[in-house]
Amino acid sequence: MVLLALCIAAGLQLAGLHWISALALALLPYLARHLLLLVRLARLIRKQHRLVPPFPLGFWGEIYRTIARYQQRGRKGRKRQLRFTRRFREAANSVPDALVVLDKGRRVEWANPAASSLMNVQFPRDDGRQLKEVFPHDSLEEYISAGDYSRPIDMTPAHNQSLMLSVRVTPFGERKKQRLVVGRDITKVYHLNMIRRDFVANASHELRTPLTVITGFLERLSESPQTPPGHRRPLSLMRQQGERMRSIIEDLLMLSRLEMDHRTTQITAVEVTELVNAIVSEARILCGDSHPITLEMDPNLRLLGNQNELYSAFSNLVFNAVKHTPAGTEVRIRWKELGNSPCFSVRDSGQGIAAEHLPRLSERFYRIDKARSRESGGTGLGLAIVKHVLNRHDAQLRIASELGTGSTFSCYFPPASRLRRESAEALIATR
Repeated sequence: MVLLALCIAAGLQLAGLHWISALALALLPYLARHLLLLVRLARLIRKQHRLVPPFPLGFWGEIYRTIARYQQRGRKGRKRQLRFTRRFREAANSVPDALVVLDKGRRVEWANPAASSLMNVQFPRDDGRQLKEVFPHDSLEEYISAGDYSRPIDMTPAHNQSLMLSVRVTPFGERKKQRLVVGRDITKVYHLNMIRRDFVANASHELRTPLTVITGFLERLSESPQTPPGHRRPLSLMRQQGERMRSIIEDLLMLSRLEMDHRTTQITAVEVTELVNAIVSEARILCGDSHPITLEMDPNLRLLGNQNELYSAFSNLVFNAVKHTPAGTEVRIRWKELGNSPCFSVRDSGQGIAAEHLPRLSERFYRIDKARSRESGGTGLGLAIVKHVLNRHDAQLRIASELGTGSTFSCYFPPASRLRRESAEALIATR
């Protein structure tokens, strides 16, 4: 087409026109066509019309066809997105748990139908409202503000006191500014746990008195000079089993007390070094100095916590190390900072624990070797008590072990519970 315009311009020049005027006059239809196609394309794009054949010839035809292909891809992408969004909403609406999406200002952006009954959040009625206005709960507001969502929080909603909810928050979106709040109805599980806990506590309490009487008489009979020699061994075995049963009952009662509340009380600055020294003295008496015990302690590191509960947790770990490992096994106890976290660890060089047992070690009455545990006098509740005590202190129990190389039980406490001796008094004054 450009060549045709040049030929026309040459003809006009021969007819007597100046060559510039002749060239401009010859190119005018060519430029008008481009301008017309450009205006048409702009109008179609502005009105979001589909580009359909027939397309113009030449270069503009390629442009139209390319834009049409992009339009087709965009339509397919939008259809896929709509289908995905529709399936997501259908799936979210069918979930029995409450799902609430919050923006970075903690305003409700979306909620599924279950959130209406569980958390009193209705969408779109509460769209744009603050969550604390729709679902007022101080502990939830503190939980979201704290930013530590590693554990769920249990609460009773104000609009329905018969419910017990387990609420978990997950950050998502750009820079993790949005929040997904998931509320699960755990009312039945909560009540079952309450029944189980009350039953264990009541049964243990009722068994303790008659067991004390029985063991008392067995002790007198086994030590009485009037008891026939042939009866002394059976009475001694009965007395030992009675003491073992008493230990189990005491541990069950302690577990019940720990389960009464998820947070510990009577927080003080605990001198862990002195606490561990007392535990080690008892452990040496328990094992008869058959286990070499090495201490690596930071005397300036103290801990905010409940001293009695921490004594129970630490002593269980130390006593387990000397009771459940062969004589001569070295036990290494450490109390120091790892990063900003105080850490208490007990390592033994015993036979170790197979990997398949590690996830279940803190379960009640779980035993790796039932016969060996009974011989050593274990109740099967020691690590369960340790786990509950650490949970009440926002701490974690980590277990590492390999067969033939020994085991390490570590208690990691949050940095907020750390106290250095030089600044301990000032920190306690601010709490």
